[in-house]
Amino acid sequence: MTESVWDYPRPPRVEATARRIRVVLGDVTVADTTRAFRVLETSHPPGYYIPPEDVRSEYLRPSRRTSYCEFKGRASYYDLVVGEREVRDAAWYYPDPAPGYKAIRDHLAFYPGRVDACFVDEERVVAQKGDFYGGWLTADIVGPFKGGPGTAGW
Repeated sequence: MTESVWDYPRPPRVEATARRIRVVLGDVTVADTTRAFRVLETSHPPGYYIPPEDVRSEYLRPSRRTSYCEFKGRASYYDLVVGEREVRDAAWYYPDPAPGYKAIRDHLAFYPGRVDACFVDEERVVAQKGDFYGGWLTADIVGPFKGGPGTAGW
């Protein structure tokens, strides 16, 4: 069954998922969970928020970057460091999310385009276009999607 991102709500909805979510950099699985939350927002592929206890914290280094979401609040970022490899601002989280988004407090969301691979169950994810949004595209999600050239005004 497919989902259209145009059926997702605005403001976004948070929902639990039991699907297996994995993030890989190099030969290291840095996150692996069946306890993630999906954030669903009109025109965006889902973002997956992973509980911190299901992320290998030894590979995380706090970043100076922050950003602001009109719905979820102020986000902080982590760099990912595996061996000699460093990926700047690979993941973000909300230390004090706005009401309605408390379930994702401190959960990490990874940019699939900044790591080597992300998986939903056994399907390898395609990254949402653009360098700001971190949506995870799978075969069951249809667009068009915000993020690519010419979509900033959507």
